[in-house]
Amino acid sequence: MRLTDSPQVECEIEIAADLGRVWELVSDISTSVRHSPELQEVEWLDGAVGPGVGASFTGRNRNAGLGEWQTVSRIVEMEPMRTFRWEVVYYHDRDHGDPLSVWTYSLEPVEDGTRTRLRHGMRLGTARGPLQEFIERNPEQEERILDGRFARLRVGIETTLAGVKSDAEA
Repeated sequence: MRLTDSPQVECEIEIAADLGRVWELVSDISTSVRHSPELQEVEWLDGAVGPGVGASFTGRNRNAGLGEWQTVSRIVEMEPMRTFRWEVVYYHDRDHGDPLSVWTYSLEPVEDGTRTRLRHGMRLGTARGPLQEFIERNPEQEERILDGRFARLRVGIETTLAGVKSDAEA
């Protein structure tokens, strides 16, 4: 995997709950905090009190390899019961304007509507951020760096999906 490949990761899970229940969970930014191994805290910005296109929120993240960092994300697509998408546009005291990454939840009904297929994924955006800067300093390790980061992201996404499933089916 290389940066020129536009790296992305997506995982899916089937949940024994209807679209409404799953949507309620994934459109609540605090749900990911309860389940993600990296995302530690979120807060709405600019007076927003809930999700909507254009609303922004801050996230505090942490992992053993990268330490702690803060981001600002902007919701760019919200189609109730179908799609919830946000872009990370701010990282560590720097507004990138363009997205550093794009995160998406996609939902679809399964069988008779009592089950939901939930997909959650991330792709690198067009902004140059810390990952790209690190790779520029270590170009001979690009594939190893990306493989490692995306493996960790996959585990985090799978963990988050399992948590959403548990919440929805409770």
